Amino acid sequence: MNTVRIALAQINTIVGDLVGNSEKILLCVQKAMEKEADLVVFPELSITGYPPEDLLLKPHFVKQNLKCLKHIARATKDIIAIVGFADADNGSIYNGAAILANGKVQHVYRKTQLPNYGVFDEKRYFKSGDKNVIIKTKGFSFTVNICEDIWANETNAMAKVISQAQFIVNISASPFYMGKVGERQKILIKKNKKYKNPILYCNLIGGQDELVFDGGSLVLDRAGKIIAKANAFEEDLLITDLNIGPRRNIKKASGVETVNVDYNIKCKRKALSKRSSAKEIGGIEEVFSALVLGVHDYVKKNNFRKVAFGLSGGIDSAVVACIAAEALGKANCLALSMPSRYSSKATQDDTEKICKNLGMRLAEVPIDDIFDAYNNTLANHFTGMRSDITEENVQARIRGNILMAFSNKFGYLVLNTGNKSETSVGYCTLYGDMAGGFSVIKDVPKNIVYELAKFINARAKKEVIPKSVIKRPPSAELRPDQKDQDTLPPYELVDKIIDLYIEKNNSLDEILKKVKDKGTVKMVLRMIDTNEYKRRQAPPGIKITPKSFGRDRRMPITNKFTEARYEENNRR
Repeated sequence: MNTVRIALAQINTIVGDLVGNSEKILLCVQKAMEKEADLVVFPELSITGYPPEDLLLKPHFVKQNLKCLKHIARATKDIIAIVGFADADNGSIYNGAAILANGKVQHVYRKTQLPNYGVFDEKRYFKSGDKNVIIKTKGFSFTVNICEDIWANETNAMAKVISQAQFIVNISASPFYMGKVGERQKILIKKNKKYKNPILYCNLIGGQDELVFDGGSLVLDRAGKIIAKANAFEEDLLITDLNIGPRRNIKKASGVETVNVDYNIKCKRKALSKRSSAKEIGGIEEVFSALVLGVHDYVKKNNFRKVAFGLSGGIDSAVVACIAAEALGKANCLALSMPSRYSSKATQDDTEKICKNLGMRLAEVPIDDIFDAYNNTLANHFTGMRSDITEENVQARIRGNILMAFSNKFGYLVLNTGNKSETSVGYCTLYGDMAGGFSVIKDVPKNIVYELAKFINARAKKEVIPKSVIKRPPSAELRPDQKDQDTLPPYELVDKIIDLYIEKNNSLDEILKKVKDKGTVKMVLRMIDTNEYKRRQAPPGIKITPKSFGRDRRMPITNKFTEARYEENNRR
């Protein structure tokens, strides 16, 4: 039985860093050759980074990426490499996978199924390929496809190629969201069972703006068993020996093209040392890992060294503090406490406890004097008017200004601490608690924030986040005895409605079948519909749910088709 030694290079690329990405690829090629691998596989668009977006509209960017590909090809002396890159031909750009061997580009496969939903805009940039090929060497044969190609229904030509090759290679840049890992594995196992073919799946890892790529590269044998799996949320070079069975006869048929590569399978080589199994993670640990990686890469890839954030003694900022400390190290994090006359002793004590537990520096900047100055300045203009949300928001904006002052003076990146539940319904202040350069839990619903807090404590086997923070009713502390639920329904109900309306795209009538409180449902939907202008001005944040604001859900700000108006018009 033929055995092919394969290496899946699950690398963390940086969009636009063509030279840096190429150097990383070359290093993995060298390591794979040292391990006597026959084939080394890299993720989708690994030279350019993913997604390169409008960089692809710069001809010199594409030209430089092609130059890098040729440079990489020269290093393939005794190995076959599959590398993702941006291909160009007659004015069109393609999402390509180059098969490199013997120092040359032997063939280029062009992605046929271009995703154009959610976070993907590939039809804006790429033209679809239309050819499927079998790469045939002296010892084995395989076919290559790219990410969405294996998720979509195969064309007849692709099906013929897959059924005749000895194994399938899929290079991918599949971003993370809760539940995505399981979905991905189900798709791969389904394709595996259909064609009785081993699958080599190589996925990207790393944070890129709002997206996080979790890796999860794996090898499926002919029986559908995962025989090797890369570590999640970290770079890995997964090397394994794959039994591919006897050679298959390749029949000449319409749509089936064969490319011959002069390569002999390595028969005599040292056995691989036993590798420890990849740690299985899921549920809330998966979310925590994605947030940590997303923060680390956004900060480092954008050349920041340190971060600052407001720490109020509340659950959201406590969780962000823990994520930042894990991602960047406690020495690179500054927590700012900005108490006012409405800040309770309990929240101030908890702020100190959290910083002490994390070993993190805490700076205190009281805001009462600044607040008084605002009130005195505005008093003549507000004569005879009661204090209301105006004065509450002034406090939030004072805090935003202080955070940005520390950012300007010391070069900190300000981390925003708002969650998805608040931004969904607009329970946040423009230029106040919405200020910041990066929003850590922007796409994390409030109830999952609580789960994260409990996970952080369980993981540390101690109270990093005090129980009082977890048990205390949420409050912005902008007026006496304020509670979030003075303004909002319970977060459990808010999150359920948000899930039905935003994630599942249900109408008002559909939601009312599952949530019987019509008044509350209409109120929450109205708040979501009327606060798009706020969300559009929020800092970027890490995608965690299947439908995040900004990249996934793109609603017009000026919009008369709200659920409330639709219901009214429907009655007429």
